[in-house]
Amino acid sequence: MSDQPEVAVVRWPDQAPSAGDGLAGLLAAYHLRTEAEKGEPVAGVDGLPDRYRAEITDPRSAFADDVVLVALVGDAAVGCVVLTRPDHGHSEVKRLWTEAEFRGRGVASALLGAAFAQAAENGADTVRLSVWKWRTGAIALYERLGFTVTDSWDEREQLVCMRRAL
Repeated sequence: MSDQPEVAVVRWPDQAPSAGDGLAGLLAAYHLRTEAEKGEPVAGVDGLPDRYRAEITDPRSAFADDVVLVALVGDAAVGCVVLTRPDHGHSEVKRLWTEAEFRGRGVASALLGAAFAQAAENGADTVRLSVWKWRTGAIALYERLGFTVTDSWDEREQLVCMRRAL
């Protein structure tokens, strides 16, 4: 027997009402952890910048033009990723997050695989992303999945920009 959970990736809000229930929590965890890693920890969601708080409180509006994929194990939302609509042939992966207890079990890979398929279906020929340089585990995952480092399109320091052909 395997200890790997069966992961279902669903498009939110089209499917799985339980995915929406857990999406806000996943986004909150992502943003709170990111702010802490940047050396700017906040006590809770209310301390986050407005743009991040808006994603958590109203993801339907915040991601109205994007595709949001949620990983479910049973009825529990355990991971998410946002995929932008194609622009000049590329889509961007944002907000990839897996709950800590499910890391290393294929959740992020399943989410990214579904994002690649969705990007291709939407007409993109490449997917790109930016990741903080201290997230070495994430960078290693992206490289295993075919991403390569590319010239930065983002002016923020300490970001690594990557791309992958579809």
